[in-house]
Amino acid sequence: MKKLLLIIPFFMLATGCKKTAEKVSDDLIVQAMTSGQWVMTSFIDNGIDRTSDFSAYKFQFYSNKTVSAIRNGAVENTGTWDGSTATQSIWAGFTGASNPINLISGTWVITNNSWTFVEARKTEGADVKTLRLDKL
Repeated sequence: MKKLLLIIPFFMLATGCKKTAEKVSDDLIVQAMTSGQWVMTSFIDNGIDRTSDFSAYKFQFYSNKTVSAIRNGAVENTGTWDGSTATQSIWAGFTGASNPINLISGTWVITNNSWTFVEARKTEGADVKTLRLDKL
């Protein structure tokens, strides 16, 4: 019985640490995304380079999980976002937005990143998009 009582606190501590580590990692995503504005430096839509469609835009991510698409200094669209270290993904949603902002909506798998850039891929059936965001 003593062995079981010793194992239970260890198990609780071990699982708690994993959740704490994920929470810290997720907090780092929020911190990285919300500290500064971002620009789209590459957007490939099924092999077609659409980067220039985003040239007038900057993106501001906020800790309340909203994101603004800012065009020529004015907020054109507001959406929502989230990120997960567990799945190495980021999600964005711009309900009712038109091209090109609507192309960002969906779940993106992060393929490469640092504190100042994110590269990601979104695949839906045969539709494949890749993007790169760089922090200003």
